[in-house]
Amino acid sequence: MRVITGIARGMRLKELPGLETRPTTDKVKESIFNIIQFDIEGRRVLDLFGGTGQLGIEALSRGADHCTFVDLRKEAAAVIRENLAHTRLEEHARVVQGDCMAFLTGAGERFDLIFLDPPYASDLLEKSLTLIAKIDIVTENGIIVCESAAQAELPDLPVPYEKGREYRYGKIKLTLYRRAV
Repeated sequence: MRVITGIARGMRLKELPGLETRPTTDKVKESIFNIIQFDIEGRRVLDLFGGTGQLGIEALSRGADHCTFVDLRKEAAAVIRENLAHTRLEEHARVVQGDCMAFLTGAGERFDLIFLDPPYASDLLEKSLTLIAKIDIVTENGIIVCESAAQAELPDLPVPYEKGREYRYGKIKLTLYRRAV
């Protein structure tokens, strides 16, 4: 697992041991960033199910202003901090070890770009999407990028959120939501 481009290009990221974390493949990560390439620079990012931090770190490497990483597991938060230090991006980041729903409820800030890549077997993707729309923490023209199993049907969200295009990569599906003005 490595940073694809930007100021940390080519740097290898530490992975979590075991099978609890399913890192986004380089192919899917590259596709995500090709899709949103013009919506990264200077943005405030939330990597809600941080894991190793690779999606948020890739965004920072490509010019995002700040990224908040959230993960429930102490080991994941530690790996994210290590990867941020290794890539020298820690001054542009905040790592929160805690529950994603509790974080969203108390966030008190808005984000331009949100990455949602929870465990596929859970209902956390649908729950977090619903809560994000309810508390409206996405800025105007902001984007939510969801990674799910290919067969997952994600919900439509209330206005001003619009469900956009879906992209399939074998057993993986990316779904984008945009917040209109």
